[in-house]
Amino acid sequence: MDDIDEATRDQWFVIDSRVAVPIGTSQNRLLGHELSVHRNGEGVISVRDADTGRELPVRERFGFVWTSLGEPERDVFSIEEAMEDDRRRVNCGVVAVRASGLRVVENFLDMAHFPFVHTDILGAEPHTEVPHYNVEIRRDVDEVWATNCRFFQPQAALSSTEGAMSQYIYRVMTPFTTLLYKSCPNAEDRWDLICLFVQPTDPDRSRAHPVMFLVDDVSTTTDLIHFQQTIFLQDRIILENQRPVLLPLEPRSEIPTRADATSIAYRRWLKEKGITYGTTLAA
Repeated sequence: MDDIDEATRDQWFVIDSRVAVPIGTSQNRLLGHELSVHRNGEGVISVRDADTGRELPVRERFGFVWTSLGEPERDVFSIEEAMEDDRRRVNCGVVAVRASGLRVVENFLDMAHFPFVHTDILGAEPHTEVPHYNVEIRRDVDEVWATNCRFFQPQAALSSTEGAMSQYIYRVMTPFTTLLYKSCPNAEDRWDLICLFVQPTDPDRSRAHPVMFLVDDVSTTTDLIHFQQTIFLQDRIILENQRPVLLPLEPRSEIPTRADATSIAYRRWLKEKGITYGTTLAA
């Protein structure tokens, strides 16, 4: 019996970067379904649900291949900054995580763990307080936004040379995709973007696809990828040791603090949508 709720089934999901899809047929996995991915000699990519034989819709956005097991009501969201000619797109590989994809997104939204998990990079004691910020569910676009976020960081970006109070804006576009607008050390009037596209392979297993759109003509691509993967691999240790592995959505299942305002809004938004895949509600 398929246990995928309709809201999850009808989402667009990244399954790989375009450059990672080989010519010929390869295998992939999404929401407990085996996928057959084919790329022909002209570079055209098609995806089939190997469990049912059904041809699935395909989109290519931001250098990634997207598909869906259902019938999405809308196209893949837009990221205007990703289209700017002077930005560098840096694909940071893929990281397999033994955790719910929703847990992965929620961890990305959490500033409070910076000093303890990403010590001397994204945070450091005694700068542990998360200043008040604003969070809302923007009904006109059906997204969660957290604005006016600030946090002291010893090394906010690879190109940073000293600690600074970084400015953040968090945006959750779909239940399994999110991005961060971050103050740019190389251009005071612009933002750097760090995106995280999560591919839930099973309720308790995920593949995370981070990609950055940067105003940075100094750092090497290798160093940028290494920097971002260092951060994410530190997160993976925490994610894989969280209990329960699935995201709790029951009231009072976990005790939030003031710093968890984005997480509270995110969970409320998921419940409104009827998302249960990867949550304790489904279990």
